[in-house]
Amino acid sequence: MKKVSGGILGLALALGLSGLATQAHAQRVEATAVFAAGCFWCLESDMDKVKGVVSTTSGYAGGKLANPTYQQVSAGRTGHTEVVKVVYDPNIVTYKQLLHVFWRNVDPLTANAQFCDQGSQYRGAIFYGNAEEKKLAEESRAEIAGRFDKPIVTEIAPAATFYPAEDYHQDYYQKNPVKYKYYRYSCGRDRRLQELWGAEAGGHGS
Repeated sequence: MKKVSGGILGLALALGLSGLATQAHAQRVEATAVFAAGCFWCLESDMDKVKGVVSTTSGYAGGKLANPTYQQVSAGRTGHTEVVKVVYDPNIVTYKQLLHVFWRNVDPLTANAQFCDQGSQYRGAIFYGNAEEKKLAEESRAEIAGRFDKPIVTEIAPAATFYPAEDYHQDYYQKNPVKYKYYRYSCGRDRRLQELWGAEAGGHGS
């Protein structure tokens, strides 16, 4: 039998492992969900904690003006709401599970506002991308409706054009942790979520 040198064998193993890694990466499936739950800084932080979420991007959706700026959206005249685009691996976390996390990070009883932020630009919403997502969103809304005496006012709407927010809004909770924590606390977000959801507040994403 011909002897194989250690160097050649090591190279072959390295190439083989590299090929397996590339194949595994190629097989990873990614899907996208878009949610609105008030301040996108907070929802981005909440969703980043969910196992199976690949990335999150703060942005705007649901309005009519193309390429809106934060100043335009925050003025409440464009029809957009602050949203987070969630890219996730459905082999690890399902859309239904993301809905579970979403509901427990939103106030579903207050229209055109979330926590201390007032106006339609902060309305809660689920933007579904297909018929299955719409079905799951409506089922999840019906499921939580029995928990409350007031009607669920969170919007369920077809996917709208997503516009990424300005760079300084992305990963704000990481870039400006002190300001972020102060804002979240002073806005009363977690206090209200605790009132609404009790021990379930935040789902497994907060």
